[in-house]
Amino acid sequence: MLTRLLFLARRRRYLAIWSAGLVVIALVIAAAFSPFSPLDRLNALVFDTYQKLKPREATESAVAVIDIDDESIRQFGQWPWSRTVLASVIDRLAAEGAAAIGLDIILSEPDRTSPALAVAQLENQGFQVTYPSSASDLDHDRILAASFAKAPVVAGLVLSEGVDTPPPPAKAGFAFAGENPAAYLPSFPGSVRNLPVLDEAAPGLGVFSFPRQEDGVVRQIPLISRQGENLYPALSIESLRVAQGASSFVIKSTGASGEFDTGQPGMTALKVGEFEVPTGADGRIWVYYTREPTSPLIPVHRLLGDPDPELTSQIEGRVVLIGTSAVGLRDLVATPLTAGFPGVLVHAAIIDQIVNQKFLTRPDWAIGFEIVVAIGLGLLVLAFLPWLSTTANAVIAAGAIAVSIGFGWFAFANYDLLLSPILPAQTSLLAYGVASGVRLLLSESESRYIRGAFAHYLSPAMVEELVENPDALVLGGENRELTILFCDIRSFTTISETMEPTELTVFLNNFLTPMTDVLMEKGATIDKYIGDAIMAFWNAPLDVPQHRQRACESVLAMLDALEKLNATLEKPVRIGAGLNTGICCVGNLGSRQRFDYSAIGDSVNVGSRIEGLTKQYGLSNLIAESTAREVEGLAMLEVDKVMVVGRDEATLVYTLLGGRERAAQEDFLELKRQHDRFLASYRSMRFDEAANDLALLRKTGPEQLAKMYAEYQHRLDAYLVTPPAADWDGSWRAEHK
Repeated sequence: MLTRLLFLARRRRYLAIWSAGLVVIALVIAAAFSPFSPLDRLNALVFDTYQKLKPREATESAVAVIDIDDESIRQFGQWPWSRTVLASVIDRLAAEGAAAIGLDIILSEPDRTSPALAVAQLENQGFQVTYPSSASDLDHDRILAASFAKAPVVAGLVLSEGVDTPPPPAKAGFAFAGENPAAYLPSFPGSVRNLPVLDEAAPGLGVFSFPRQEDGVVRQIPLISRQGENLYPALSIESLRVAQGASSFVIKSTGASGEFDTGQPGMTALKVGEFEVPTGADGRIWVYYTREPTSPLIPVHRLLGDPDPELTSQIEGRVVLIGTSAVGLRDLVATPLTAGFPGVLVHAAIIDQIVNQKFLTRPDWAIGFEIVVAIGLGLLVLAFLPWLSTTANAVIAAGAIAVSIGFGWFAFANYDLLLSPILPAQTSLLAYGVASGVRLLLSESESRYIRGAFAHYLSPAMVEELVENPDALVLGGENRELTILFCDIRSFTTISETMEPTELTVFLNNFLTPMTDVLMEKGATIDKYIGDAIMAFWNAPLDVPQHRQRACESVLAMLDALEKLNATLEKPVRIGAGLNTGICCVGNLGSRQRFDYSAIGDSVNVGSRIEGLTKQYGLSNLIAESTAREVEGLAMLEVDKVMVVGRDEATLVYTLLGGRERAAQEDFLELKRQHDRFLASYRSMRFDEAANDLALLRKTGPEQLAKMYAEYQHRLDAYLVTPPAADWDGSWRAEHK
């Protein structure tokens, strides 16, 4: 059935590719608007990046900020201060000519330092208190209210989901051009408000709370909020109304004169005095931040200090906001440009961009435009996919993504428009990916077979090389020159006896994984795992140039990987590795029911025997002469001339002590000279000279050669008593595998 489907799909190749791509485009666009889509979050991150790359240009600010900073708190005491201090601040700002004074604070509790509270407590206890002629001066809240009434103050207000206290009446009126926004603006159930005496005295009332964001970053602020049927302006826009002496706002909605009616009611702009502000449908404005705050930041303690002409120039004619940067008061928010930003400066940034008429806009047609671009680029990617190479199609898909990103950035950098590349780029990428997958499914069955057959033996790079050149693969048996590696853990039986089966499994996996990674990286074919042992070879199924050199480098890399592994173990482990090169039969070997790609032959057996000899010499590796003779630049010492078990012909074996850097070091070169001199004396049966040379080597040689030199010492002791036959060629017969 599957074969039949594949045959039909190949005949309808182009139809299948296009159909898959079109389905993906439709699904991506539909999924983008599901409740679980991360599209809005991703778009927000893109818009944050735009601001980081091109923040709003700094200009002379229309706002000054009176900062309740840590130093002011240290001088005036812990917050909240006496209302008389705040009254002094308001009076001073009014005297300096502030156009409006906005409070980014809530004063919802009576002043605990007010004398009126103390008098009330005394009277409740039966004391008689004589009042001064101006009894109202005993109530600090009334003193502050009097300052509010004499100055262009905008009191703060918080609209919240978690409370049901009704807010005070709004100070401003609202006129509507289009539908009443009460029909579509989200509503809050209640508020956190100031003491009534303060709200009643203030000429203005503005909402300074920020809407809740999933990631806590303040990007958009509603200029108009609703509680029930009542509308309330934001602190920023209300401060501008009071500064201009305006009495009301004009709200423009869709369907108004000169406004496009989309059929979905929503705000388009808010007008106050001489300023008009474009908004989103829900009345929000995108905050466009400067890299550094441009508003003068005046600590309270400086404002209430000695007269300072510079303060007058910073305050006169400006909107002044009172807020805090003190860490302990926790009025710090995250913005696209910084993580800890005083909330009052967000309101200042909004006022600045309104005064300078510099706005970020995401028009109501933005989403539709992004959908059209996504469909267009997706179709462009699909148009060429059946015809061009994989590389060319990847370039086209990358180009489509680049167009998406480039156009979004161009719109922002030149027109302050917020157009996101996420949906077009995602659509192009997924359409390319799925359609390319269908194309591969239809045309590369041979490649899938090769991947399935060799994924466990070869590195991904070698598998892909086979896929690209399947003619290089001979699926039967063939004779090839291979370099074979055997490697296992020393004293593994002892180690395994101390572990539970599950512990042993984890231990082996942790050992075999980095060893396998090294071998595959070096172009080896993994033949099999035999408990703690690994068999691998080079030069099949693909030709591996300089396979002897690469095998030796692999052994050194395995030792490095083992050193890193040992750093994580309580008891370090040691390995023995053996290399041999020779002609082997390699191919798919096994039964009709199950087979593996493997190698057999005498050279494989010799490689296994050489690995076994590492135990006798106490070395981490032994390299047969057949491998070592074409290896260059590595720190290699000749170890012995050995007849392995089962063979009467002796072979030279070597050991690797390091790579190219070690080979060039003077101490290694000196060690090699002494070692070669010893072997020459030993094989020439000049045992007295050999004994002297060996004594020096055992004293100065590295610790890793100690057991090998001890083995030679044992032989010399025997030969000095009973010399070998006169025709002895210096070889040694191994007695164990």
